[in-house]
Amino acid sequence: MNWRIEIGGVDTLLIYADAPVAEQTSARIQQAAQALRAGLAQQLVELVPSYTSLLLQYDVLHADYAAMRQAVLAILAQLPEQLPQDEGQLIEIPVYYSAETGPDLLPLAQRTGLSVEEVIALHTATIYRVYAIGFAPGFAYLGQVDERLASPRLATPRLQVPAGSVGIAERQTAIYPLNSPGGWNLLGRTPLRMFDAGRVPASLLAAGQRVRFQAISQAEFVALGGQLEEGTCKV
Repeated sequence: MNWRIEIGGVDTLLIYADAPVAEQTSARIQQAAQALRAGLAQQLVELVPSYTSLLLQYDVLHADYAAMRQAVLAILAQLPEQLPQDEGQLIEIPVYYSAETGPDLLPLAQRTGLSVEEVIALHTATIYRVYAIGFAPGFAYLGQVDERLASPRLATPRLQVPAGSVGIAERQTAIYPLNSPGGWNLLGRTPLRMFDAGRVPASLLAAGQRVRFQAISQAEFVALGGQLEEGTCKV
């Protein structure tokens, strides 16, 4: 794999992989992140992996741009061609799929020519890769969604989407960690807290992990701490 490095700031490098967005690329990005963390030691301040790139912040008291660029390229050049066998930790996410928690569940089914049951079955059948964390703290972008479920974002985003809402946009799926505006097609809601500032780590999901959704009933949703009356969508 070819790599390209650009200046991201006075103490930041942007490292790009010459590869498409795909599960294998994500695995390579995680492999590179692990090697860079091990090889740079105290020179490294922060490393943020994404779809096909990494943002690397370094300590300017221990290295300058030229030295850091050379060190990064040397580490990347030593990456083994074979991807690691570890596929990433698998996280199970329970979801209550319904019209009350997923207002776009029925419209999406009608638009795709599938039944609601088929939509749920397809969404829970796939094991997704966490490609990146962004938009909001703990917001994980997961892919790839079955192409039969691929749906564009809403033309007009909602003013408020309840925390825990599970949605689809194009070939990606995600879980809203906090109450926030949003334009994804909502299918249901999880009772799990995706982000908790008092928890270590604060985000339940991290880039490189894998996610599988599990359909649960309304009773199970409530028993696990889910709340319905307070979690209404606002257009």
